[in-house]
Amino acid sequence: MSTDRPLLEDEHEAFRRTVQAFVAKEVAPHHEQWERDGQVSREVWTRAGAQGLLCFDVPEEYGGPGVADFRYNLVLAEELTRAGAHGPGFPVHTDIIVPYLTSLGTDEQKRRWLPGCVSGDTISAIAMTEPGAGSDLQGVRTNAVDKGDHYVLNGSKTFISNGAMADLVVVVARTDTQVDGGLGHKGISLLVVERGMAGFERGRNLDKVGMHAQDTSELFFDDVVVPKENLLGEEGGGFVYLMQNLPQERLSIAMMAAAACEAVLDLCLSYVKEREAFGRPIGKFQHTRFVIAEMATEAHVARVFVDDCVRRHNEGRLDAKLASMAKWWTTELQKKIVDQGVQLFGGYGYMTEYPIAKAFMDSRVQTIYGGTTEIQKEIIGRSLGL
Repeated sequence: MSTDRPLLEDEHEAFRRTVQAFVAKEVAPHHEQWERDGQVSREVWTRAGAQGLLCFDVPEEYGGPGVADFRYNLVLAEELTRAGAHGPGFPVHTDIIVPYLTSLGTDEQKRRWLPGCVSGDTISAIAMTEPGAGSDLQGVRTNAVDKGDHYVLNGSKTFISNGAMADLVVVVARTDTQVDGGLGHKGISLLVVERGMAGFERGRNLDKVGMHAQDTSELFFDDVVVPKENLLGEEGGGFVYLMQNLPQERLSIAMMAAAACEAVLDLCLSYVKEREAFGRPIGKFQHTRFVIAEMATEAHVARVFVDDCVRRHNEGRLDAKLASMAKWWTTELQKKIVDQGVQLFGGYGYMTEYPIAKAFMDSRVQTIYGGTTEIQKEIIGRSLGL
């Protein structure tokens, strides 16, 4: 990757070297086994915590480094993506879930939960999607009935990243079924369910097309008693909180998509220089050169766009519209570039032992989770007054 990136400074490149060393030692040798297991080891989480690779923005008083600079998140996402290491759900934990705890938690909640999140002893998940409610969060049916000093939680969730390993799960639940006919965005709250709570069960580790090492589970809540001390933020404020945090989640996905485009381009460049057909490297054929030229141009556009979004985010100027633009465009580009890469590799591109085939399988979900491409376009269209 080019170091000529105005966004990054020397300390970010030094951090990149730390991440690269960690991936080489603690991730790469084990990833194939994790793919067979359907999840990573807990040890890789605690080792990541010990290396300072988790929860950069958690304040020092809660055990974190207190560095609110999303460029570190960017570097970590890039290096995991370039290594094809989708098993460790560090970006989900650091970029998506823990920010709910830091922005909404009381001092008591932060002291209780954040040190473990930073150390890797506490793995987090967020449970939004249900069997009957995906992109449309207003259709959530999981409910929590107020019983005075606690809620009684019932419902089910699916496609939950880090679901099997999570010690803390931020559950999107309906605490008021009287408004909007029991649906709509009102009356939704965020409850933190902890490992070991009676009635909290995990279903099967879902068998996905790709990202086999990242545990993705069904979760079930059967009369789970959740103390009021585990309400995150204000009751009924959940939908607003989700909308406030989703731009960062979508930027995180876009960062991985841009890195994946670059990684696939590098794979293809190496291959077309070595693979021969009709007496010469296939990169010497005009068609191949043109395909590679297009891939290189589009990957560069994605990189510049995403870096600008990260800069804006650090300045507090990344809005929902731009985050949605970045999310849909980079993930659709990733899907396109990976598909072109498989074609360039020919029959080898269809063999799962080749990184390009793995990239093909791992990339497909990018245009789905975090809000589908169609949802992103709807958000953008509405923001333009349509």
